[in-house]
Amino acid sequence: MSNKLNHSMSLAKPDPQDISNTQKIALALGIVGLFILVLALANVNLPNQALFLTASLGLITIGTVIYSRDMYLAKLEGIKNDGLWFKSISSRGVWGWVSGILLTAFYIVLYFKAELLGLGQGVDGANTGLVSLFDPLSQLLAGRDASQWFVYGVLYTLAIFAFGYKFMLKYKHNRYQQLRTASVMFFQLGFAFLIPEFMYRLNSDLPYNNLANMWPLNYYNFDQYRIDGFINNGSIGMAFLIFGIVSIFVISPFLTYKYGKRWYCSWVCGCGGLAETAGDSFRQLSSKKMSAWKLERWLIHTVLVFSVVMTIALVYTYLGYDPNKYWLTKGMFLLLSGIFLTAVFAVVMIFKRQELGKDARYGAIGYFVVMALLVALHLTGTTNEVFFINNGALRSTYGVYIGSIFSGVIGTGFYPILGNRTWCRMGCPMAAILGFQQRMFSKFRITTNGGQCISCGNCSNTCEMGIDVRAYAQKGENIIRSSCVGCGICAAVCPRGVLKLENGPLEGRINPTDVLLGNDVDLIDLVNQK
Repeated sequence: MSNKLNHSMSLAKPDPQDISNTQKIALALGIVGLFILVLALANVNLPNQALFLTASLGLITIGTVIYSRDMYLAKLEGIKNDGLWFKSISSRGVWGWVSGILLTAFYIVLYFKAELLGLGQGVDGANTGLVSLFDPLSQLLAGRDASQWFVYGVLYTLAIFAFGYKFMLKYKHNRYQQLRTASVMFFQLGFAFLIPEFMYRLNSDLPYNNLANMWPLNYYNFDQYRIDGFINNGSIGMAFLIFGIVSIFVISPFLTYKYGKRWYCSWVCGCGGLAETAGDSFRQLSSKKMSAWKLERWLIHTVLVFSVVMTIALVYTYLGYDPNKYWLTKGMFLLLSGIFLTAVFAVVMIFKRQELGKDARYGAIGYFVVMALLVALHLTGTTNEVFFINNGALRSTYGVYIGSIFSGVIGTGFYPILGNRTWCRMGCPMAAILGFQQRMFSKFRITTNGGQCISCGNCSNTCEMGIDVRAYAQKGENIIRSSCVGCGICAAVCPRGVLKLENGPLEGRINPTDVLLGNDVDLIDLVNQK
């Protein structure tokens, strides 16, 4: 591998279109690794599954590492556009659509047709095919045969690590990117993958618990079987239950106040981790149109309202009626839920109504819709039904359409078509809550120096959340958007240092465009206020 730096700054013929011999070898190694997985999927008898699994995952990893090193180590520090819009796979070309179709097909099979992967298709329910290839690793970690979710977890973690290494080489000049990538690797490997597997081995009765997830992202956390499982497993179970509740009402709001939603979406979350690493090549595909922004806001807040109502309805179904037996009765739970939501709504309207503008009206509509649904729940809810619908059917509907199709099939399968943060932008209820907190009371903002902006557009092109960053930078306006996950790539690719991620005082966060026109503002007074 050559260590000679390539000093070319050619615009007419972007270097990444050329694949070196080393990169060809790396691709061949990765393809061999994938071919082993395909053989297993086709039920080809592989005599030593542990050896073939190690070979497959090892070749994929080694191929990705060699390819990344050859691609980025010979480049000067700093970001070039690298011909993203010249490559078929990263510009919605033929290979982009092929990749999207294959990823979508994989997710559909994973969620709805796991038997095609070999789950439980052997003698006495043993695994065959692809799933059986992962049995030795699952037995080693958890003492049980693999499931389709274990296979997915291994591949998911491998993708974050392999492409995370590529990401760290690409942004080797930026310490912030190095640290947050290392963070998502750590949380994915430890909290999302290994700890749940070890927990099962130590105590198989304790519900599966990904400590990196919290409500409403893990919408199932307050199912009755999980609550019973936590309560029946003594101190450790109660610790997990209490930690989950404290995370929602204390830890998450505090960290969002201090650092913005980036503490979770860009440093902890597994969905964000995959998007930032394996999905990095597709970040430019997010639409910056106003119509896309409007659709995004309606979709994500509709999912959030549905999540809140569904969770309240779910807990309501297994609470009792008799106050002598249960201090938290059905009626008391609905009352407390209504009081909490009303308090949040009142505080926002009193202190932030002017800042929200016309969005306050939409917030009020959402509040009254939720209140109406809680009243309807009180009038129609029973132990088995919610809104005259079997609660199990309603719960599974949410899991299928939101938890599976939206977050998995569309959210990840459509990386090469809609960009790498489709789920985060339009469907994740956790992102909606954190975004609301970030907009209302967080100290985080991205400051801009409009006088230095040359309107190159690098920032907007690389924004995975569909924000037209350049429009803010040109005006020198702070970027305060609910959708911003604080990935910092816009600042990393700016050639003039216009953008800066900051945690500052709440005063002066919002500096609307009319301030910078200078027509109706005493600029000297404004500077003194700063």
